[in-house]
Amino acid sequence: MAIRVEHGNLLLAQVDAIINTVNTVGVAGKGIALQFRQAFPENFRAYEKAAKQGQIVPGKMFVTSTGLIQYPRYIINFPTKRHWRAGSRIADIESGLVDLVAMIREYQISSIAVPPLGCGNGGLDWSDVQPLIVGHLDALSDVDVLLYPPSTAPLAEEMPIRTERPAMTLGRAALLMLLKQYREADSFRLSALEVQKLAYFLQASGESLRLNYVKAKYGPYAENLNHVLRTMDGHYTVGYGDRSREPQIRLVDGAASEAKNFLEGHGATKANLDRVSRLVRGWETPFSLELLATTHWALTHGMGKVSRAEVYKFVASWTPRKADLFKEKQIDLAIDHLVAHRFADPV
Repeated sequence: MAIRVEHGNLLLAQVDAIINTVNTVGVAGKGIALQFRQAFPENFRAYEKAAKQGQIVPGKMFVTSTGLIQYPRYIINFPTKRHWRAGSRIADIESGLVDLVAMIREYQISSIAVPPLGCGNGGLDWSDVQPLIVGHLDALSDVDVLLYPPSTAPLAEEMPIRTERPAMTLGRAALLMLLKQYREADSFRLSALEVQKLAYFLQASGESLRLNYVKAKYGPYAENLNHVLRTMDGHYTVGYGDRSREPQIRLVDGAASEAKNFLEGHGATKANLDRVSRLVRGWETPFSLELLATTHWALTHGMGKVSRAEVYKFVASWTPRKADLFKEKQIDLAIDHLVAHRFADPV
C-alpha cells in the first residue's frame, strides 16, 4: 500500500477512517468542519462535549466510531487550531501526526483519507504541510493513505447529510411557504441575502421567529437564522452547504406541500405570510430586498419619528457601499412602498 494524491469530495472516500480537522473549542460553523457536522452529527456531538470538557488538545486525536455498515468506520478528529479564529501552528500539525500514527495502529486502520491539515482557513502553506504528512505516514506500509491537497469545496448538493430530519414547526412551515411564494418556480434558487431579508420581514409582520437581527453589511442580518437553515438543509431545502461559498437555496420536492398542510388552522400566520408576499411582490431581487429592509430598519429602529432627510442620512452612513448604492429616489420608493403596506408609519 502507499500514499496517493486524490481529488474530489473527501467525505465520500471509501476508507476505514476520515480525518476531520477541528479546533479545540468545539466550534464547527463553516467550511469542512460544517460539512463533517452535517455528514456525521453523532461525531460532532461527541467532539463538542469533549471540547467543553477540555479533552480536545493539540497533538492528540479524538476518535469516534460512525456505526456505519459501509465506509467510513471511524472519524479521527485532528486538532489543527487552538481557537476557531486563530491560525494553525505547524508544530501542532507535526505533534498531531505523531499521535495519528499511533491511533492508526491502535484502531487497526487499513485505509485513511487525509485533508490538507492546517491549510485553507488555517493559513499554513501546503508546501510545508505535505512533506510532514508524507514523512510521518510513509512508514505505514500496510495502510492505504489518500491525500487530498487544498481545493474548492464540493457543490452543496454533493455534500452528504446524515442529520436527523427535524419536525415541521410553525416557524419552519412559515419560512418554507414564504420562500415558495417568493419564487414560484421550484428550480429557482434563492441567495442567502434574499432568505435573510424575507425572514426579516416575516418577523416584522408579527410572526414570532426569535431571530436576532442586527445592523450588518448588507442590511438587517440574523446569525441564528443560519442554524435554522442548517437544520433544514437536506430535509426541506438544499443548497445551504458549508458557507464556504454563497448558498443557493431551493425547496426539496414535497416541502412546500408539507408546509402548506401544516399551516392549515393557523390563520394568523397565513395572514402574515400573505402580507409579506404582497410587500415583496415586484421587489424580487437581492438589490431590491436589501434596499427595502435597510430602509425599514432606518424607519423603525431607535430613531423615533424621522424625516426623509434623516432616513437618507442614516442609510448613507450605514456603509460607504450603501451610500454609493442607494440613491434618495430609490429610498423614497422604498419608504412609500413600506408605508403603503403598513410596515412603517407615513414619513
